[in-house]
Amino acid sequence: MPDRASPGGEREKLVYKRVLVKLSGEAFMDSEVGYGIDTDTVFSIAERLAEVHRMGVRLALVVGGGNIFRGDAASKNGIDRVTADFMGMLATVMNALALQDALEKQGVDTRVQTAINMQSIAEPYIRRRALRHQDKERVVLFAAGTGNPYFTTDTAAALRALEIGADAILKATKVDGVFDRDPMKFPDATMFRRLSYLEVLNRELEVMDATAVSLCMDNNLPIVVFNLFKQGNLMRLLHGEEVGTIVCSDR
Repeated sequence: MPDRASPGGEREKLVYKRVLVKLSGEAFMDSEVGYGIDTDTVFSIAERLAEVHRMGVRLALVVGGGNIFRGDAASKNGIDRVTADFMGMLATVMNALALQDALEKQGVDTRVQTAINMQSIAEPYIRRRALRHQDKERVVLFAAGTGNPYFTTDTAAALRALEIGADAILKATKVDGVFDRDPMKFPDATMFRRLSYLEVLNRELEVMDATAVSLCMDNNLPIVVFNLFKQGNLMRLLHGEEVGTIVCSDR
């Protein structure tokens, strides 16, 4: 393992040295089943994250909960919206704990911090403590969104990324980047290599929700959408290679 503190170490070659990785809950599930947590998939994700952590990347994670419960969908079926959103936040905690376990089996020291206090299983979110964990080379998993209904985990990812001074948000998906239409349905869909925040908002492209994109735009925080499941993609991205789609202040 290279010396993370040495000027000639592997960390010095990285373009992004402190990042927040946003994972959707759907990334955790078995596509054939369509819900729940597939442990093989979670361990595969953990292996990729552990690899870059060992290079000295300061890594934070936000995980969605859509594989277990979607608050917006439940509210459309009669559950009170605020109640449904809190239920969705609890689902993100379950995913964070699953990923924490998988990472620690890779030898990575971790902490889960939640926006809703649940002291028996995780720490409350405290910004200075999160930064201290990262300084001690721990991976921090932020769960329970922002702790507020009506806000998505995309917005939570943007907020936490700004609070910890991340160089970028890396949105991990199962597709190669951002397309002009759904590549799963349209084989001739065109992938964008670079987009401005305003293009994403005006064209209503499915990168992150509008609140999250606006927050990144106001603070000039890049968003990189990439395929986490393609071997080597995360490593190449961190070294500055052209991987996926980058959303930034200009094209």
